[in-house]
Amino acid sequence: MSEPMSLYVYAITKDSHPLDLDGVKGVGEAPAELRTVRSGSLCAVVSDAPQDLSVARRDLEAHNEVQGRLWAGGSILPLGFGYVAENEDAVRAVLESRAEEFSQRLDELTGRAEFNVKGVQEEDALLRTILEESEQARALSARTREGGSYDDRLALGQLIAQEVQSRQDAEAEEVLAALRPLALSEKVSPPSKQYFVNASFLVEGERAEEFTRAGQELAERLGEGIEVRVRGPLPPYSFA
Repeated sequence: MSEPMSLYVYAITKDSHPLDLDGVKGVGEAPAELRTVRSGSLCAVVSDAPQDLSVARRDLEAHNEVQGRLWAGGSILPLGFGYVAENEDAVRAVLESRAEEFSQRLDELTGRAEFNVKGVQEEDALLRTILEESEQARALSARTREGGSYDDRLALGQLIAQEVQSRQDAEAEEVLAALRPLALSEKVSPPSKQYFVNASFLVEGERAEEFTRAGQELAERLGEGIEVRVRGPLPPYSFA
């Protein structure tokens, strides 16, 4: 007798969720059939876990499509890509042991969505602004163009790095300050070379359009070479 296959788990919902998944398939090269594992007032949406699961576009899109369809029908707790349970009994055990916690969180997320906000700044535009506004930077830049000394080049590099950091910190705070009043909660990731701000916000459904408009208006206010990317409404990945 063969052992039961492990399960890929997409999300947890209330048992009352409509679970409209017609036409939606799960992950895997041969897309898996979706089914539910139930315990009390909760259920988990699962499929057999493929042996060839990979962080490939095919499987990521399938994972997101299942969660998106579920979220369109009601509150869910979306699991991260790649979550695999040993079997149905293991899934039921988790649903049973954390039933109160899961039910409370599902209630808290009802009617709410996640918005992800990323700030991107064009490097050349930022450098132009620094040189336009900093007399010291202009003077050092002029000296280095004429040959200059090692100390001049070092001082220019340090000054520009400090200016970039200072300006991006201020811009990030302006983005966060503008959007915080429209959100219930936030999770801010550390800035990176690519994004000067990267944050997720939990927003009431009735404020979704207002939040989107506020994000779009930010780039215009922040000036040349700055793009504020607002993605949402999304299932509450960061708040589940």
